[in-house]
Amino acid sequence: MLEGYRIEGRRAAEIAASVEGAVGSGELEPGQLLPPMRELAVELGVNANTVASAYRILRERGVIETSGRRGSRVRSKPATTGREYVRMDVPEGVRDVANGNPDPALLPSLAKAFAAAGEQGDRAPVLYGDALVEPELARIARAELDAEGVPDGPLTVASGSLDAIERVLAAHLKPGDTVAVEDPGWGSLLDLVPALGLRTAPMGVDDEGPLPDDVRRALAAGARALIVTDRAQNPTGAAVTATRARALRAVLREHPEILLVEDDHGHGIVDLPLHPLAGVTRHWAFVRSVAKAYGPDLRLAVLTGDTTTVDRVSGRHRLGPGWVSRITQRVVVRLWADDALDPRAVAAAYGSRRDLLIDALAERGVEAHGRSGLNVWIPVPDETGAVARLLHAGWAVAPGARFRMSAPPGIRITVSTLTPEETVPLADEVARALDPNPTRNYV
Repeated sequence: MLEGYRIEGRRAAEIAASVEGAVGSGELEPGQLLPPMRELAVELGVNANTVASAYRILRERGVIETSGRRGSRVRSKPATTGREYVRMDVPEGVRDVANGNPDPALLPSLAKAFAAAGEQGDRAPVLYGDALVEPELARIARAELDAEGVPDGPLTVASGSLDAIERVLAAHLKPGDTVAVEDPGWGSLLDLVPALGLRTAPMGVDDEGPLPDDVRRALAAGARALIVTDRAQNPTGAAVTATRARALRAVLREHPEILLVEDDHGHGIVDLPLHPLAGVTRHWAFVRSVAKAYGPDLRLAVLTGDTTTVDRVSGRHRLGPGWVSRITQRVVVRLWADDALDPRAVAAAYGSRRDLLIDALAERGVEAHGRSGLNVWIPVPDETGAVARLLHAGWAVAPGARFRMSAPPGIRITVSTLTPEETVPLADEVARALDPNPTRNYV
């Protein structure tokens, strides 16, 4: 079962460390099945409860997952595995439309902003004990949030959306608690939640956001937190509409004790209005990243929320990294002040690329989704087959398994760098990949 690797240890911690070390080194690969607990207990000469405790430790650390009678296996993206073990390699000569990155040509230049921030730092160096948040960044961010209807609250910063969400969850939840998440949804988030020792409750998503009935079921079943992507949902491109927001707020009023986390990472690249849900529950957090609009390496997200939540996040942040670099914060302030980005033009560019592909697919009888953001989501009957056929045809797309739990199969195509000349050939190949009669002529 383990192809030669021998798990060792007499105590639960030792057994867990043996598995975790092998996963980290690559000796145990993502998806690999582990021995049944009783079988491993006999092999190691220990009590079955000891192995059960070891497996529980590994689940709480996000290394393995357990599926009842199907047993325990290494997670597809275990918390201890380096990215080189789980990334998708794109062969030479194959067009990569799987990566989820923004178009580098639409990102603003950072050179002047960093030079200005460096000069400011020379004049007034940031020292230990200084404020966590650049005052001008807080002022500009708060003004934008106020204008878009996000409730008033204290503000802090984190190193990107996922960092902010992790800190918020850790501030309120304990291992074993359940978090309601979108399905299909952001793959990194679906990996993060179990890595924190939390359970996931999937919620279906359509073009207007999470389905209210699914949210209601998840919360009624005991979910302690709910995470919603407001716009540019990954992978479907969903954006919460005014009508859907009213329905979701009605559900949240029935559960005022839950933690609501909203992710608006699409700010700056979408032209659809924001319809925030915050203000209904006692504890809430609203996260806004600059990565998609200004560059993934600008690891900064603005976080606002209720006083307790922001205070806990800020306090814990001080005990760890301390703060997000004020130089980075000043770079973002400079980019905002200089209008280095035209959000309408960026949103229009991405929107045009999405619409061209969706329309071309529709002409070929292929259903596709993408109201906002960088991606188009295509339901497929056979995910593995579709990905393989498209790769053979010269297109690397992202398999939907990265983004879903119980949702039907699909594939994700990132349109951020897709040219008009590429759209028709790609649509043709997608149609062929899904067609039971692949010899049909789509030209």
